[in-house]
Amino acid sequence: MPGTVGRASTPPSAVADAPPTPDALLSPPAGHRWADTPLGPREGWDPALRGVVDLVMSAPVAMALAYGDDLALIYNRGFAELIRPKHPAAFGRPAAEVFREVWQTPGVGDVIERVYRTGEPYPDREKPLSIPHDEPGGDEPGGPELVPTRGYSAVRDSTGRVVGVLAVVPETPETSRRLLGLGALASALADTGTLDEVARVTLCHAVSALGVDRVEFGVDDGGGWRVVRRVRGELLDEADERLPPLWRRHPADSPAPLVRTADSGTAVFTSDGRPLLRCAVDRHDERIRALAALPLRTPSLRGGLSVGYRRPHVWSPAERALLTAFAELVARAAERARRVETQHGAGLLLQRSMLPEHLPDLPPLRIAARYDAGVDGDAGGDFYDAFALPDGRLAVVVGDVVGHDARAAALMGQVRAALRALALADPEPAPVLTGLDRLVASLGAEARSDELFVTVVYGLISPGDGRLTVASAGHPPPLLRHATANRSATVRFLDVPPGVPLGLGGLRAAITVDFPPGDTLLLFSDGVVARRRHSLTAGLAALAAALATSTTGDPRALCVLASGAVAGSAEDDLAMLAVEHAATPSRSASMEVPAEPTAPGRVRRWMTSLLGRWGVPERVVGSAVLCTSELVTNALLHAGTATRVNVDLRAERLLVSVTDRGTRGAVSRVHTDGLSGRGRGLRLVESLSDAWGTDPTVRGCTVWFEMRLPPATPTPDPG
Repeated sequence: MPGTVGRASTPPSAVADAPPTPDALLSPPAGHRWADTPLGPREGWDPALRGVVDLVMSAPVAMALAYGDDLALIYNRGFAELIRPKHPAAFGRPAAEVFREVWQTPGVGDVIERVYRTGEPYPDREKPLSIPHDEPGGDEPGGPELVPTRGYSAVRDSTGRVVGVLAVVPETPETSRRLLGLGALASALADTGTLDEVARVTLCHAVSALGVDRVEFGVDDGGGWRVVRRVRGELLDEADERLPPLWRRHPADSPAPLVRTADSGTAVFTSDGRPLLRCAVDRHDERIRALAALPLRTPSLRGGLSVGYRRPHVWSPAERALLTAFAELVARAAERARRVETQHGAGLLLQRSMLPEHLPDLPPLRIAARYDAGVDGDAGGDFYDAFALPDGRLAVVVGDVVGHDARAAALMGQVRAALRALALADPEPAPVLTGLDRLVASLGAEARSDELFVTVVYGLISPGDGRLTVASAGHPPPLLRHATANRSATVRFLDVPPGVPLGLGGLRAAITVDFPPGDTLLLFSDGVVARRRHSLTAGLAALAAALATSTTGDPRALCVLASGAVAGSAEDDLAMLAVEHAATPSRSASMEVPAEPTAPGRVRRWMTSLLGRWGVPERVVGSAVLCTSELVTNALLHAGTATRVNVDLRAERLLVSVTDRGTRGAVSRVHTDGLSGRGRGLRLVESLSDAWGTDPTVRGCTVWFEMRLPPATPTPDPG
C-alpha cells in the first residue's frame, strides 16, 4: 500500500511461478480462508465488493484493497511479489500494522485514510518511499528497491457507501484504470430511482469509463425486452433530463446476444466476428467486431448488458472480472429501481387519476395546470381542479393534504369530490369551505386522528363582468398578474383572509376583486415557494419576481415559470393552476396524428398550410413547423401511440402542444428508422422557442412550446 516496498531475493513457496488456474486466482493465499478475513465468507459479500475483489485477485498488475475501518489488506499475486518479506502474513491484516514503519510518513497512511473517510480519489502522483524491513533480509547491501504506488481510489458497495480503498501499482494498464471507476459507478447508481436513471448512468459510464464503442442495456418487459443503446459519438438521447431515454423493444425470441445471455444466465464473449449481424438495426451494429454480453440476474429481474468494439479485442480475465462487477452493480440498481417504480407508480397513478383529465374550455378564459412530485417522488396530497358552473362562472381550487402516501392521495380525492358537490349546490366560497370543514372534521373523528391537515384556496371567476371571488382555508394567497403597456406586468398577492386549515372550524371570509381582460390568476400549493433553510417570505418574493419579469400571461408558461421560480430542490409536491382572462380572442386548430412513420411529414404539410392561411410571419412558420415535427417524432419514439397536435394563435404569440396517449417511459411500438433523435429535437425546441415545457398526465404526456410574434402582426380574425 505505501509508496515503496522491498523485494526479497528468494520468493516464498506461496508465490507460484506457474500460471494459476482461474479458481486459484480468486482464492486467498495458501493457509488463508476468506471466512478468516474481515470480508467474511464469500457468499455473504456485497455484489459490488465481490466484483472488486475478483478483479483485484485476477488482475495481471499489482493491486491491493484496504477493506473496512481497519483497512485490512486484500491483495493479488503481483502485490505479493512486492511485499515478499511480509507475505503471506500480511493478508487480511490492517495496513497500518503491515506498514507500520512508514504509515505515519506524510503522503502514506494519511492519504489512504483520507480517501476512505471522504471517498475522494487521491491524485495520480508517484511518491516512492523506502520501507525498512523487520523481517530477515531487510538490511541487505544496497537497500530495498523503490516501487512507487499511485491511484488510490475509494471502493463503494451497492448502496454507494465507501467500504475500502483500492491501490494500483504502475504501470497501470487500461483495464486496471477502468477499475478505478467502479467506485464512481456504484456511487452514481446509488442515487438512481428509476430504470430511466439506471439506463442513463449505465450507458454513460460504459462509453466514457470503459471506452467501448457500443453499449446496450435491457430488461425483461413481459413478452419481450426493453432495451436502450448508445453508440460512441452519437447525439445523446437524454440531452434533456426531463424526458426518458429512448427505449426500444426486442421480441422474446430475438437473436440479439443481450437477449440470449439474459435468457441463459451465461456470459458470452466474442473476440472477433460479426456478433450483431442477425439483429443489426443499422451500420453501427454491423461494424461491431468484438462483443461481451453479460446477464443481469436478481430474484425479481432478468436483463442483460452488452458492450462492444469496432475492432477485434481479446477479453482478458481481468477485464471479464471488471465487466462482471459492472453488470452486478447495474443489476442490483435496476432491481431496486423496478421495485421503487412499481410502488411509486401505483401511488402516483392513484393521485393523478383523481386529478381532472381535461380542464374546461370556457372562452375568453384560458386555463392550465401543472403537478410535480417532490424530491422523494412519492404520491402526495396536493391537488388542483377547475370546472364550469351552471351559471357560466368558473370554479378554481388548489389544495394540499399533508402526507406523501396512498392515504394522503385518497383523502385528497375525497376533498376534491366533496368540493365539487358543494360548489354545484351553492358555489359561493364561504358555504363551500364550511361544508369541507365538516367533512374533514368527520373523517378525523372516524379515524380517531388529529393529524388530518388540509388547506384549500377556492375561487369563482365571472368572465362576463370580470370579477373574481376568493376564500382561503390556511392556504398561501393567490397571485394576480396584471398586464400593462409594452407587454410588461405588475403582480400582487391577493389580500385574502388566511383562515385556518379545514377541520378546525372558524369563520370563512371571501374577497372580491377585479379580474379584467389581460390579467392572469395563479393558485399554487406551498411546495412551490417552500424550501429548506429559506423563509416562506423569500419564496413568495421570488415567485412574484419571476412572474413580473414574464413577457407573457399565458397560463401554461406561467406554470412553468412558477415551478422553477424558487431556487433549490422542492421537498414537497408542487400543484399550480393558472387562469388567464384573454384580452383578445384566439384562433385554434387541432390534428390527430396516427402512430406511423409518415406522421411527421403529414404534420409539417398541415402546419405550413394552416399558419400560412393565418398570416403568421414566414420566419415563425419555419421554426414552428420544425419544432412541431420534432415533437411529433419524439412522441412516436417515446410513447408509440397516436398523438394530437393543438395550435393556438393570438396577436402576441403562437402556442403549439403535442399530446401522446402513452405512459412515461413506455416502449416504442412503431418502426423508428429515419426518425430524428430526441436530444436533437429538444435542443431545437429550446433554441427556437421562447418558452416550452412538459405536462405529464394520467394517460400520456404533453410537450408544448410558445413563440412570441412581432408587435406588428395583425390580430387574427376569430371567424
